[in-house]
Amino acid sequence: METQIGIQCRKAIDTDVDALYELIESYAEQGIMLPRSRESLIRQLDHFFVAVQDDKMIGCGSLFRLGQDLVEVRSLGINKEYKGNGIGSKLLELLETEARSQGIPKLMALTYEVRFFQKNGFQVVEKEVFPEKVWTDCVHCKKQHCCDEIAVLKMLD
Repeated sequence: METQIGIQCRKAIDTDVDALYELIESYAEQGIMLPRSRESLIRQLDHFFVAVQDDKMIGCGSLFRLGQDLVEVRSLGINKEYKGNGIGSKLLELLETEARSQGIPKLMALTYEVRFFQKNGFQVVEKEVFPEKVWTDCVHCKKQHCCDEIAVLKMLD
């Protein structure tokens, strides 16, 4: 899928792992995203989409299934030099298409970028409506009792 001139969005491949790790780690160091090990990225690579320009990975995002009818947008990030160009929305569109193709009706995220998700059709909801997320990830998070991320949800048709 083509976005702007020369920017392509596609499924991640083996050669993307190091760039995925570096981009996610840059967000994790700021406390904005959970870190991912290279090993976990390799195991979950088929769940990732990337944005690439001139063979350079500039953005990524993934899906993580939390239940029969719920999938989470994870690790959605854009290289800071490319923010504001619609790349995040294109990646999110691909993730939505993937969720629909799997027959999953609900797409959620925990985020600090509420306006971005609202612009893309998500609604703010209480985190407690996602017990699947709470017991899968939040139970292990150091911010578990003082989480400042906002939960958003999009119902897919």
